[in-house]
Amino acid sequence: MTMKRDLPETIDAGALLQLRQLGISYGAGTADERCWILRDLDLDVQEGEFLTIMGSSGAGKSTLLNLVAQTLQPSAGQIAFRGKVVGGADIPADPGSSRQIGYVTQDDNLLPWRTVWDNVMFPLTLASKPSSSDVERARRVIDQVGLTQWTKHYPHQLSGGMRKRASLARTLAYGPPVVLMDEPFGALDAETRAQLQADLLDLWASEKKTILFVTHDINEAIALGDRIVVLSGSPGRVVLERKIDIARPRDPELIFKAPTFAGHYDAVRGCLRAASRP
Repeated sequence: MTMKRDLPETIDAGALLQLRQLGISYGAGTADERCWILRDLDLDVQEGEFLTIMGSSGAGKSTLLNLVAQTLQPSAGQIAFRGKVVGGADIPADPGSSRQIGYVTQDDNLLPWRTVWDNVMFPLTLASKPSSSDVERARRVIDQVGLTQWTKHYPHQLSGGMRKRASLARTLAYGPPVVLMDEPFGALDAETRAQLQADLLDLWASEKKTILFVTHDINEAIALGDRIVVLSGSPGRVVLERKIDIARPRDPELIFKAPTFAGHYDAVRGCLRAASRP
């Protein structure tokens, strides 16, 4: 039986995002009778950190992002943002936490009847009439992702890589301090993927966002992340946290040449292999 700790109403703001005893389950009965996807998960994410998340199949990587995004409500535990508890079993879910959290999913989810510009502006128009600074920010982000010449095009007129760029621009346009990314480059060819990885690193360096990025690719996790977290088990839990000491800026295509790359790769691969054993 898992020992339950008392949870505070506030958490010392030593990190931007703090997860305490976080869990989600389904089914009826007592806590020990229900089926848990994640349970007793503790994790701190620092402001401006690029955190890459890996794990065995079914360990709850996407579920973790959905809990942070509050599209799912925890069955246990708490989520704190800048020291304030914003999510928990007894707190109504607030998807996106008042525009503090952006989410880039595996699918770009662009609205097919809207142009690139209208797609990027869409989140800004939901809340109120965009200000001149909102419009200027949208233009700047579109330029940063290389779509300035494509603002009047519709999604069906874009390549897969361009659609991903538009999806990322739409998320960054309203300026959320935390950006969640669930395998956003998984379906792309190797060359496009490498270019988007490099572009994302440039955007992260300029925008100073906190990013949680789920991937199945160890090279990608090392190339992008300040730290790698590996989830494993049933229910899922953190089984490895590894700080990546490779200097920035990084070239994702040449990351394997870094002196410490092999050590990081072997440690993460060994953890994932151990997790996959019955």
